[in-house]
Amino acid sequence: MRAAAVLLVLLTLAGCGGTIQVEPPVPQGPAAAACDKLATLLPQTLDGAPRGTSTPESPYVAVWGDGVIALRCGVPRPARMAPTDQLQEIDGVGWFPDPEKPALFTAVTDSAYVEVTVGGEHTAAEVLAELSKPIGQISPQAGGSGGPADSTLFYTLSPR
Repeated sequence: MRAAAVLLVLLTLAGCGGTIQVEPPVPQGPAAAACDKLATLLPQTLDGAPRGTSTPESPYVAVWGDGVIALRCGVPRPARMAPTDQLQEIDGVGWFPDPEKPALFTAVTDSAYVEVTVGGEHTAAEVLAELSKPIGQISPQAGGSGGPADSTLFYTLSPR
C-alpha cells in the first residue's frame, strides 16, 4: 500500500496540472489528532510553490506546486527504517531519508510519521526546513497528543 502511494505521488512529479491524485493515509487515535492539528499549521506557499488541491480530498494530504511537493501525515513507520538509523535533525525534527527513494523523507515525531516527497526544481533541504516548524508543533511537548502506536523512538539524531 505504501509503495503504491509513493508511486502515485511520484507519478504526479511529472507535473500535469489540475488536481493531484495522492493516496491519503488513515491515521488512528493520537496520530489522527496530531495530523488534524498539522493540517491547520501548514503553509500556503512552500519553497515558492503555491498550495494545490489533491484528490481524494483529505486533511492528511497537502500538495504544493502541482504535486511537485506532497505531504502525507499519519503514514506507517517506514519499512526500511531501523531503530539504529540516524535521522537528520532540522529545527528539532528528525527526518528519515529513504535510502532507495531519494525524493522521499519521513519526519519522525512523538505523535505521527509525516511523509514528504520533494521533486522538480525544489531542494529537500529548503522544503524540509520550512516544514519542520509546523511538524515540530504537533509533538506532545507542543500540545500534541500521544505517539505513533508502533514505535519506541530510539533513533539517533544527527545535526544537518
